[in-house]
Amino acid sequence: MKRAVRRQRVFAAAVLALLAAAWWQLRSDRASAPGTLLAIDPDAITHVDLQIGNAAEHYLKRNGHWWRTDQPRLARADDLRLGELTRIAAAPVQSWQPMDRYDPAKIGLSPAQARLDLDGHTLLFGGMTAIGQSCYVLDGQRVGIVSLRYMPRSAQSASIKAQ
Repeated sequence: MKRAVRRQRVFAAAVLALLAAAWWQLRSDRASAPGTLLAIDPDAITHVDLQIGNAAEHYLKRNGHWWRTDQPRLARADDLRLGELTRIAAAPVQSWQPMDRYDPAKIGLSPAQARLDLDGHTLLFGGMTAIGQSCYVLDGQRVGIVSLRYMPRSAQSASIKAQ
């Protein structure tokens, strides 16, 4: 066998080994990933309730548009802002821990800084983590850590940010 053919076979075997290792690593990473806050499709959400402090906002999606239902008359809401709120359901979680590992008062969950209900799924948002730009989120009996950009904002603070 010629030396060039032998080198090509060794090179092809090395490439196949690297591809197999990359495939195994991706599969392993996906299997160990903590996932998202909720296992629901953000586009399928039709009811949103947000409470920050004493201020509460209630929304309903009809015919592809969001409507604010907590005012005397049904009022059209900002579809982009409600899209941001519904996409919180798909926020990537950095890690999950059981609730009993934390003192709720120390992580800002007693009382929660924000409460977000998405089609009956309740998320409670706490304070910032000590390291990084992240916050604590309570989902049932587990606490997730997500990027601070997924912390819900009131309609007033969202309109101030947009200006």
